[in-house]
Amino acid sequence: MIRVQNLTKVYGETIAVDHVSFHVPQGQILGFLGPNGAGKTTAMRVLTGYTPPTSGRASVGGHDVVTESREARRILGYLPENAPVYGEMTVRGFLGFFAETKGFGGVARRAAVDRAVEECGLEEAAERLLGNLSKGYRQRAALAQAVVGDPKVLILDEPTVGLDPKQVRDIRSLIRKMADRRTVILSTHILPEVSLTCTRVAIIDRGRIVASGTPDNVQSDLEESNQLIALIQGPPEQAEKALADVDHVRAVQAKARETPPQGEAARESDGMGREPAGARHSVTREYHITVARKHDVRASLSRAVVQSGLELLELRSVGLSLEDIFIHTITRSDGGPGDAQEGGRDGP
Repeated sequence: MIRVQNLTKVYGETIAVDHVSFHVPQGQILGFLGPNGAGKTTAMRVLTGYTPPTSGRASVGGHDVVTESREARRILGYLPENAPVYGEMTVRGFLGFFAETKGFGGVARRAAVDRAVEECGLEEAAERLLGNLSKGYRQRAALAQAVVGDPKVLILDEPTVGLDPKQVRDIRSLIRKMADRRTVILSTHILPEVSLTCTRVAIIDRGRIVASGTPDNVQSDLEESNQLIALIQGPPEQAEKALADVDHVRAVQAKARETPPQGEAARESDGMGREPAGARHSVTREYHITVARKHDVRASLSRAVVQSGLELLELRSVGLSLEDIFIHTITRSDGGPGDAQEGGRDGP
């Protein structure tokens, strides 16, 4: 539904977007993730026909955004960052204005406004002035103007910026519902926005795509090894050896997580700080285990622990979080001309 090929946008000597390519299939929600000044907003402006690319191509619904701009925009809804809402207008009047700019008139105009009001949960506020509404409801109205006319594609630039946690949750819920029959690009620098809302992710830094795909695929591509955590009760030396002897285990690191010894042995003391006889067997420690990539050794680890006479209390995999992925990719990405961007803006 959305296809971008080698898209480049240059402002003077600043390369805001640098040979960006990605594809968003129909019905998917793409999280366009990157730090401030990475090139997100510039890419969105090119896709919506707001500004032409310096080179490369972009299409929406099969329509080139430059040579077939009118056709592309006809199936597109756009929520810009800090979208203007006109405080002297009612919600219904505001949406009617945008419906008219999209070519709707008469009965069709009223029907388009009614659909947008219902979809965005604005029935109670429809006749109120925008200037008298909370910020959350003003953002709902801004989102509603993007869905006037029921477009097939939505491009949302920082849709929850400046909202409180409840308002953010409400807007996320609306976006997920809207995506049931639409293709969506959601530009953001807020990590939970992507993990809670999107089915695909593209991470951009200094104008370049540095990782893309489903969140799971991006995570898998970045992980050089699997990480597991085991909680084991028993002598530490014995536990470390049992774990380290399993095939494909690269490293074992014990963490200082111990539970006080229980029973009679715990109450005994020789007065010199030495561990009482039998107490070592009740020591519980957390072990971080590094395993060669794409090897599942959980069953082997479990057997090794049990056969060594130890108590396995917990065994779980630990993957990279979206925050880990984000930091890892923008840290390792090359520098380049995009470094000239300043002030958290995508170009002038």
